[in-house]
Amino acid sequence: MRRLLLVSPHFPPVNAPDMYRAFTALPLLRQLGWEPTVLCVDARDVAAPRDERLAALIPADVRVEACRAWPLALTRLVGMRTLSWRAWRSLDRAGSRLIGETRPDLVLFTTTQYPLVSLGPRWLRKFGVPYVVDLQDPWLTDYYSRPGSPRPPGGWKYAIAHALASRLEPAAFGPAAGFVSVSPDYLSALAARYPWFPAKPQATIPFGVDEREFAAAVSTAAPAFRREPGRVHLVSVGAAGPIMAPALTALFAQLRALRTTSPSLANSLKLHFIGTSYAPEGLARQSVMPIASAHGVGDLVEEATGRLPWHVAQSTLRAADAIIVLTSDERSYTPSKLAACFLAGRPCLIVASPEAGAASVNADLGMGMRLDPSGSTPTALGDFVSDIGRPDPEWPRRRNEQRFSSHYTASARTRELADFLERVLLGPA
Repeated sequence: MRRLLLVSPHFPPVNAPDMYRAFTALPLLRQLGWEPTVLCVDARDVAAPRDERLAALIPADVRVEACRAWPLALTRLVGMRTLSWRAWRSLDRAGSRLIGETRPDLVLFTTTQYPLVSLGPRWLRKFGVPYVVDLQDPWLTDYYSRPGSPRPPGGWKYAIAHALASRLEPAAFGPAAGFVSVSPDYLSALAARYPWFPAKPQATIPFGVDEREFAAAVSTAAPAFRREPGRVHLVSVGAAGPIMAPALTALFAQLRALRTTSPSLANSLKLHFIGTSYAPEGLARQSVMPIASAHGVGDLVEEATGRLPWHVAQSTLRAADAIIVLTSDERSYTPSKLAACFLAGRPCLIVASPEAGAASVNADLGMGMRLDPSGSTPTALGDFVSDIGRPDPEWPRRRNEQRFSSHYTASARTRELADFLERVLLGPA
């Protein structure tokens, strides 16, 4: 059996999006020929929401090594909040010890804390163990320098982070044995940036969803919104922020127009945006309500910034009358929750351009209707609401259940991952 060290600094009971690959893969890796060990950061040192239920779903016989990080209460005094820098030295020591003890065949960095990938070349030199990088977001991006893009968050801190990424990315990625990505566009961007990149083994493997865990979640957790008699509840679960502003603007513009042409239909709606910020409690700012209010539809919208526990998020999707899926104007962005949205069995209104990954997934699975932020689908919201209100709506007939089962579940995605890791180890044919 192959041995795999998964480096996932965020790990249950921490509830953060970038731990999801490791979380869903663990129950399946052994039957696919891989013995996993997890290296993470102790939840006490992570500034992210916790969900104890997630920890209970980790197989008891999987070794999980949690190391401490420099305390945030101390490092924030010098302006350092980022987990990767606070935990780098501890993860290096713990990882070196684990590699010496378990002798893994491969290390997989599955995190968006990309400065930690610099441990890969260090361990490669020291122990000869190859490593693979999981690209869940771009490390280095030109998004905020494009015309019309919002101002980058963090001001001078962003400028420093961007400069560091420019220097660290090629040094950390260059020696990697392979790359797995949730989006093909992340791979294309690296290929355009580095002449050596196309020769690297690479695979596009989005996140899957565990059907049994989803069923257990929706049967035990209450949804995070309150139903109102006579209302049709459209729900979005997940982060919003400035990058979602174009999608929100297009959505609320159509809601305002619907209120003019079909006031009774528009006024029957309630749009809930839940878990819109990753900021700690007390520091989060609303990013949805200001746009809704500016379009005169604030009375039809509710926003709750706090991130939901995983099982509550799944239950909330299932309880909705319909699901709103927001996307950014970054073409490569594909929401990781799409598989869960399909599994919820509710019609989806996907706010995305034709080129977006979410649009491609919708075309593949038949999740619902697409609203183009550019304005090329000016009546999408009205058409969507009218369809889901019919006794015999059209959207269920489009759903491709067979395609979902064979390609979008956690078991299917983990099988793809295991096959790719094996290919990395075997090298060129």
